[in-house]
Amino acid sequence: MNLPKLDTSVFNRLRFVLVDTSHPGNIGAVARAMKTMGFSDLRLVNPRFDDALSHPDAIAFASGAQDVLQNARIVSHIDEALEGCHFVAAVSARLREFSPPILSAHAFAKQASDRCDQNLALVFGSERFGLPNEIVLNSHALINIATNPDYSSLNLAQAVQILAYECRMTSVGHTTPNEVIGFRGESASTQQIDSMYQHLQEALVAIGFLNPNSPKKLMPRLKRLFSRTSLEIEEVNILRGIAKKMLDGNKQ
Repeated sequence: MNLPKLDTSVFNRLRFVLVDTSHPGNIGAVARAMKTMGFSDLRLVNPRFDDALSHPDAIAFASGAQDVLQNARIVSHIDEALEGCHFVAAVSARLREFSPPILSAHAFAKQASDRCDQNLALVFGSERFGLPNEIVLNSHALINIATNPDYSSLNLAQAVQILAYECRMTSVGHTTPNEVIGFRGESASTQQIDSMYQHLQEALVAIGFLNPNSPKKLMPRLKRLFSRTSLEIEEVNILRGIAKKMLDGNKQ
């Protein structure tokens, strides 16, 4: 018997399961949170409203993620929602005396990435009562999101967003704040940057800002400043244009 090959992408292996959800708007908000992070597999276990996926509030709060709602499945029992899953993590702010191993959101995301040959599920309880103990105890892990201990209440969609974000970042990597940039042009070569420094130094001498007999550390400091910016060719050209204007003005 030839079994279908499992897609190793976490975006196709991770399922979000909502149990006894009370408000259709929260279901729509969850769909939106999932889609913004690239996930789409949503299952509902006994939602309060029969039209939970088509309810006006669900559609409004989905805000463009209606396709997640349309493809979601409603089932009557948790076992149906978890069919085909190899690893199940319950999400709860309330710790149990006898519970499966407790994971942080980041630790679960790491496991989701490492378990590349397994389907996984995140299970979220109702807004008012959370998850039944039976579901938690039958899960492989309990995820406790680190929050303010004096006020640990998270909206359902917020909890989904945190887990989805962690899983996305672990899967696709992330950029540091210095790397977050919109349009990125072609990087300048070291030769182009060195020529720009020479041109700029000549201009600074011409206008009397730099004393060539006592330069101190002006140019090294300027080099250090610009080295933190990963200069692009267009930016080097702008700086050389400024230097040229300074030199032309000094000749008049």
